[in-house]
Amino acid sequence: MRPEKKSIGAELTTKVKGSGYIFLADYRGLSVAKTAILRKRLNGVSAKIQVVKNRVFKHVLKDAGITGLDASLKGASAMVYGSGDPVAVAKVLKDFIKENDKKPVLKSGSLQGAVLTALDIDALAAMPARKVMLGMVVGTIAAPMSGLVGVLSQKLSSLLYVLKAAEEKKGKAAAAA
Repeated sequence: MRPEKKSIGAELTTKVKGSGYIFLADYRGLSVAKTAILRKRLNGVSAKIQVVKNRVFKHVLKDAGITGLDASLKGASAMVYGSGDPVAVAKVLKDFIKENDKKPVLKSGSLQGAVLTALDIDALAAMPARKVMLGMVVGTIAAPMSGLVGVLSQKLSSLLYVLKAAEEKKGKAAAAA
């Protein structure tokens, strides 16, 4: 391999290893202007897109220890990578694809070592945002506690009503005597 290709490969390996996810897409049919719009949107969710040569990228995947993506490396390939929320990135890609006549075409991806198909990436895009999911978890955890607080406060109120009734009864008995 030529030195410049080794250098490009080393740079890509560093990017892949530092990323929590990689999505591969066929970018054919996208104009330079549309690609610039996609780059800007991806920057908003801490992601980047880079065109890669399939032969070099196969070596990069091997060096990074990622398996299962070799079959997707046919035709024109671009990788979307980053360290942000992969769900937000998948949503940006899905929205962009809808707006632009189904371009780019998602091929596959990798998320924390798991191989994803294009359908998996679409399913990822359909998930609620991370903050919403964390809110759902907190709500689920808090529900039994708030129920317990309600039951305990009801029992305390019942005890206070009984004590108030006993006090009124003693007050009537003392007034009658």
